[in-house]
Amino acid sequence: MVAQIQAFQSRSRFGLWSAAAAVVILLVLAPFYFGTYQIQLLIYGLIAAIAALGFNLLLGYTGLLSFGHSAYFGVGAYTVAFAVEHLGPHSMEFYLLVGLPVVALTSALFGYVCVRHTQIFFGILTLAISQVIYSLALNLYWVTGGSDGLRVPRPALLFGALSFSGKSGFQDFITSYYYYVLAIFIVSVALMWVIVHSPFGKALQGIRDNEVRARFLGLRIRRFRWIAFLVSGTFTGLAGILWAPLNGLTTPDVLYWTFSGEIVFTALLGGFRNFTGPIVGGIVFTYLKTYAVATTSYWQLLLGVVLVTLVLVLPTGIVGAISRLGQRLRQRHEGAAP
Repeated sequence: MVAQIQAFQSRSRFGLWSAAAAVVILLVLAPFYFGTYQIQLLIYGLIAAIAALGFNLLLGYTGLLSFGHSAYFGVGAYTVAFAVEHLGPHSMEFYLLVGLPVVALTSALFGYVCVRHTQIFFGILTLAISQVIYSLALNLYWVTGGSDGLRVPRPALLFGALSFSGKSGFQDFITSYYYYVLAIFIVSVALMWVIVHSPFGKALQGIRDNEVRARFLGLRIRRFRWIAFLVSGTFTGLAGILWAPLNGLTTPDVLYWTFSGEIVFTALLGGFRNFTGPIVGGIVFTYLKTYAVATTSYWQLLLGVVLVTLVLVLPTGIVGAISRLGQRLRQRHEGAAP
């Protein structure tokens, strides 16, 4: 029996790594088969996947629903804008070097306050904090540009080795930036995989499933949640840092509560109980929103209908539904085998 379980785990692990390698190969080859606009959408999708991956560390693994993760995304984006405004244009590596500590510090401060509460109180507190930051960004127009925002020009990549100007500058930037974001995306996924499968990640899942038992085992609940909040906010802030140069403009819209709702939507769409769910949800949501906006002026109604349908029909999300379907087919195959 033990040998069969080990053999099954070995096959599952091999299949997982094979699927991951195939997806990476397809992503690497994408610019050779798709146009500039489609690659730009794919970059937005990868960035959304990084944001949702960080958010899901709280929701899927810690059991805390945050309605204010737009705050950390926006802090990352505005840090890049302020660096351009006050320090002059620099390379993308400079933005990451400046932005990541700012986002991590912001997440640590807000997380210290928020993790003192759970359930609906936690969600309301995260929402309130994000709205405070949104109000500051909107009203301090002499600092943030108000509703007009701050412009973020195309940065150089690889410490200034790659710069983009001239007629083909935009196309060259999109292609190069795609591979740049893809590399960061792969590193982020690998790092998050290590985190959630580490003893720390298992402790978070234990706290999520039964806080009382976790406390009896000696786990310091608030500290674990605070660290999870810090990591979660930093990942989402990293997505904001990557988003700002691609969008070319940072406005208070990315701090508004509806943007937090989109991050929650991506996790639900893909399936927050699965590691790959937020990744799939981030990419699918990007295309879904883009084509919904292009199709009808009632695109928000369309997305609302999709969300309601998803909750009713696919409560485990896209990845969860596919996983269940695969398990049923496997069980039928094993049952039919002589």
